[in-house]
Amino acid sequence: MINISNIKKQFGKTIASDIPSFFVNDGDILGLVGNNGAGKTTLFRMMLDLLRPDEGTITIDDINPSISEEWKTRTGAYIDDSFLIDYLTPDEYFAFLGKICNITSEELSTRLQQFETFANEEIFGQNKLIRNLSAGNKQKVGIIAALMRNPSLVILDEPFNFLDPTSQSSLKHLLTEYHKKYNATILISSHNLQHTTDISTRIALMEKGCIIRDLNNDNEEAKQELITYFEQQM
Repeated sequence: MINISNIKKQFGKTIASDIPSFFVNDGDILGLVGNNGAGKTTLFRMMLDLLRPDEGTITIDDINPSISEEWKTRTGAYIDDSFLIDYLTPDEYFAFLGKICNITSEELSTRLQQFETFANEEIFGQNKLIRNLSAGNKQKVGIIAALMRNPSLVILDEPFNFLDPTSQSSLKHLLTEYHKKYNATILISSHNLQHTTDISTRIALMEKGCIIRDLNNDNEEAKQELITYFEQQM
């Protein structure tokens, strides 16, 4: 699915990314964890061609995002609220995305029903501009927009940020069920170790732009290794 080869990115003297080789398999739920400045968001931005690496390549299904846009039809992503059109209401925003993706209004309505629990009567039919929503509800709009096209690859940067505990639990259930239904490959970054280990099948630990651990999240040993690592950083 995603192949990273000799990627390097530097801002001044700061190394933001230095990954010789890494591969994300079809159907992985990959949790990307690390402290602030570890390089998680930089890596996601390079995957989505929002930032060009200084060296190396990233391919999605053998497609280099900087050369071809074919990968976009199968990819849904939300990094931050710059992805949103804040002078629209959520309903207008979803309708706009539906039109450019050739989704009929009837089909769009059907697809959005799967997000009603997560939306919690705070998103649909509220007639409130996105810019006037709370940070948590903006986050919900972005996540719903990333998933509504039923993409086979989903990339979410800090999706649990700004969400209340109930919405965080709802999101974990939503992503788990989405993975089961579509056998999707899901990449999430998060500072919340508990939520990440709860849903991920695989964990990549980043430090100073490097992936220093690649763990199968199939037992308590992986979680304990991560806990030990972060305790040592204190």
